[in-house]
Amino acid sequence: MEVPLAYCVYVLISEKDRLLYIGFTTNISRRLQQHNAGEARSTAPRRPLKLIFTEHYLYESDARYRERYFKTSMGRKALRLMLTSTLAGLGYKGEKFRIEYVEDETETG
Repeated sequence: MEVPLAYCVYVLISEKDRLLYIGFTTNISRRLQQHNAGEARSTAPRRPLKLIFTEHYLYESDARYRERYFKTSMGRKALRLMLTSTLAGLGYKGEKFRIEYVEDETETG
């Protein structure tokens, strides 16, 4: 029996300011729509946003751990190394990341 990997860590790039956003969700399609509709407070002024990276996990705790890691200096460095060509091709110009620290109401409970 195949078990779906329900938990997703994702990275978005703002097409407006070329900064990155890291988040967690259980429904990446819905979450991307929410970001681009301005329903996510932290990314609303940075629209439009483009999905550039996802990782999927079986357990929520693993996904949350990975999200927290990507929000550290070592995690940001790892992302820059993993996505070197993607970031260069999209015009990413720097070390700055916009990071959501606010717990998403749509993802809890």
